[in-house]
Amino acid sequence: MDLRLLKFFIATYEEKNITRAANRCFISQPSLSAGLKQLEQELSSQLFIRHKKGVALTEEAHYLYPMARRLINDATRLPELFKERSQNQPLSLGVFPDLSPSRLAQLLASVYQDIDYLALELLDHTQSADATLTLDILKKEDEIFLPLWEEDYLLCCPPDHPLAQQETVKPEQLHEFDFIECPPCEAHQQTVSLLACSGLRLNMVAKAEHKAQVKNLVQAGLGISFLPDGMLENTPDLEIRRIDGPRMFRRIGLAYSASKSISPVLARVIELKSRNLGSF
Repeated sequence: MDLRLLKFFIATYEEKNITRAANRCFISQPSLSAGLKQLEQELSSQLFIRHKKGVALTEEAHYLYPMARRLINDATRLPELFKERSQNQPLSLGVFPDLSPSRLAQLLASVYQDIDYLALELLDHTQSADATLTLDILKKEDEIFLPLWEEDYLLCCPPDHPLAQQETVKPEQLHEFDFIECPPCEAHQQTVSLLACSGLRLNMVAKAEHKAQVKNLVQAGLGISFLPDGMLENTPDLEIRRIDGPRMFRRIGLAYSASKSISPVLARVIELKSRNLGSF
């Protein structure tokens, strides 16, 4: 359908007068009348009833008007939409699970604020992406790691647990308590080794692949565990204590290829975040 015919219709509908509608469309009155007749033939519907003072609107005209306005508005916006599309800056980012929700949200907000027309795609950390938000210990050999923030490991336990009554907890106080293990967790391995050196041990009652699962098991009352502070935001049903011993923490950052060329938008993200390390 010729969009000009819809413009003729909209002008006539709003002016309710053929002459004024023709002047508004910068065409002659006969040309506008011919266009309206063609539109009525294409739709097999009468849109206007002509009379001496102008035109009266039919039910079909009332039905067509909002659709015609929408079509013309969409057509008018097409150049702008394609311009925006050509300006889009795509960036795919793999995200390691169980990161601090607030720090992740801060990072994403800052990236969107700093980079215009960013078209961001978040993927699982195992998928191929321009860069991956992950732990430093998971960085591949051919990758560069840009640290962004650190998260301290804290002891978490159910409110009725004996250790919940302590202000701080010494490593030796963990001896023979039921413990939930996260196999890839360096804090757990460090604690087990520390206790073993003193002839002490933890009673491993369960293990989980992800930190969120560990938290669920602690919330279920199965035992105690260490979790990064970013995972313990808004957890009033758990007691959280610091360990009076060597600091245990994990470092989160962007990992990206050291041998392949990176996209301009990723280069911009790296430049911006290199200036603001530790701001999350």
